[in-house]
Amino acid sequence: MYVEQLYTKCLAEAAYYIESDGEAAIIDPVRETSPYTELATSRGAKIKYIFETHFHADFVSGHVDLANKTNATIVYGPTANTSYKAHIGEDNETFKIGSVTVKLLHTPGHTPESSTFLLIDENGKNHAIFTGDTLFLGDVGRPDLAIKSDVTEKDLAGMLFDSLRNKIMPLENELTVYPGHGAGSACGKNMSSETVGTLGDQKANNYALRTDMTKEEFVKEVLTGIAPPPQYFPKNAMLNKTGYKSIDDIMTNSVKGLNLNEFTLNMEDALILDARTHTEFIKGFIPSSISIGINGSFAVWVGALITDLHQKIILLADEGKEEETILRLARVGYDNCHGYLEGGIATWQNAGNAVDTIETIPATELKSRSENEKTQIVDVRKPSEYDAEHVEGALNYPLDYINNHLSDLDKETEKFIHCKSGYRSIIAASILKKQGYSNVVDVAGGFQSISTDANLPITKFVCPSTL
Repeated sequence: MYVEQLYTKCLAEAAYYIESDGEAAIIDPVRETSPYTELATSRGAKIKYIFETHFHADFVSGHVDLANKTNATIVYGPTANTSYKAHIGEDNETFKIGSVTVKLLHTPGHTPESSTFLLIDENGKNHAIFTGDTLFLGDVGRPDLAIKSDVTEKDLAGMLFDSLRNKIMPLENELTVYPGHGAGSACGKNMSSETVGTLGDQKANNYALRTDMTKEEFVKEVLTGIAPPPQYFPKNAMLNKTGYKSIDDIMTNSVKGLNLNEFTLNMEDALILDARTHTEFIKGFIPSSISIGINGSFAVWVGALITDLHQKIILLADEGKEEETILRLARVGYDNCHGYLEGGIATWQNAGNAVDTIETIPATELKSRSENEKTQIVDVRKPSEYDAEHVEGALNYPLDYINNHLSDLDKETEKFIHCKSGYRSIIAASILKKQGYSNVVDVAGGFQSISTDANLPITKFVCPSTL
């Protein structure tokens, strides 16, 4: 028996490869299929099953393409309904992979069809659980993504409580827990940075598995502090239910260099997405382009901020990063990329075209620059970050929802934008610039620098128990 975790850091997502006696199964693959087919080929195995723990909302799964390429069977848990061929499993149904067995445990709560897959070794001993978004290390999946007119988030939270206590907690402490996500995913509130653990450790340390917690207490706890889901979540979930274009076709059509004339013609109806680092972007960028650097959580921010999956996109990317950037777009369903500018920003500038810039100041200058009554300090961190510690009087407009608050910001007022360290604030500044906000200034180093160097009053949260 062989088990390997294939972790995609950009999505904080874990897929899994299970193999025994020349047969293999993939759990929750990301959209590109080559990591799985190449691994199976290198090990002389044939992919027999593709297990999906649920309809993913935060990325487009590779299950459909992978099944088409390998003739493997896609397996979902009970109540799933797809537009393509799939096996809808029953609770406690088993599947043979060589000499090992995978048992489907229906664990609704994150979504109605959510399932955990129990791996049983060659000797019939329980070995590991692949929990998807039912159980994370340190957390559980949010129960507000699959609500309907007849099923509320409280209903799903109650189902999750029952699933954890009836299906997961009775299992052996020594079982390995392989979760669907790690820290950084929006599918939970407070996930561990670790990506592999044991069930015994989770019983001891995960708040959601406390034995003294009532269902009512669990429902309240698991629903407290959940931020609204990113706007692309339901769109990705629908793609995973109904199917999508082949990733090979997407890459063939999108990975193409555009000369300056072609790029300029496409600018008339396309979004210019600049995927260079934010430090390079501020030095000079094509006017009206938006910065989302590939060096950060690129796919997540694309999904949060570009509201139309079908938006026509043209790219500016560092040389050698063009294909990776397009693949990351496709991972979250943005398939309408029409290519990238050959030669990058140098091609644009060498032709005599103007570039825009974003003024950046060190934190030490913020106090003197912001004392004028016609200025605003804008903090684009998450509410939890802001609530913990922020500049007194700063406005909090989280980047996730900056598009919803554009009308709240005065175009005539100079705005000093910051996040924690600089990545998110440049994204926000580029969006504001595109929308006609000219008086935008970035604070270099973000709150990390402001809190130590700006000599401004800081408001900190004080836990009531320490008062």
